[in-house]
Amino acid sequence: MSATLALDPAAAPGRIPGNKGIWVGIFCVLVEFLLLFGVYFIAKAHHPEAFLKGPSQLATVAGTTITFLLLTSGYCMVKAVAAIRQDRKRATLGWVVGAILLGLGYPLVKFFEIRWNIANGIDGQAGIFYTTYYYLTLNHLVHVSWGILGLGWVAVRTGLGVYSAEDYSGLEAAAVYWHTTDVIWLVIFPFFYVLR
Repeated sequence: MSATLALDPAAAPGRIPGNKGIWVGIFCVLVEFLLLFGVYFIAKAHHPEAFLKGPSQLATVAGTTITFLLLTSGYCMVKAVAAIRQDRKRATLGWVVGAILLGLGYPLVKFFEIRWNIANGIDGQAGIFYTTYYYLTLNHLVHVSWGILGLGWVAVRTGLGVYSAEDYSGLEAAAVYWHTTDVIWLVIFPFFYVLR
């Protein structure tokens, strides 16, 4: 084994980032959202006019802000993993806390977006497009909330010095899950806020 591999566990051939358990969870989440996206396409095929008009009624700025917050938060987790690989524990904690704070912006924006929607008559009774929109976006918000809780746990463990350059699979697992929520949102965002 080369000196590089001995110093950087991430460089080991065939190594799975995080752990196998998180990948089972991610697989389940992806299957769930594939089924939900199937519902989206079936609804769109049966009600094309609702899906043509729907996005213009939503607050695109809210969807864009959520996209920015999630991607920036994901970037913080990339930096956290890079920092722990260099055994920079204080920097790692700073990046994880940054990821949490940016991630918390999502439910805050969603709260104001839903208030605006309801004030403008866009609720679950407003039609199939909005029912689908609420179901997918609120389901995604649940997964993001779990991710934020996971990042909180990782922040506590990072602060306690549990992770090091030799063992950081828990932090990496949280980062992989967090990136999964980003990828799912990058599909949801154009479906509801952009595409006609």
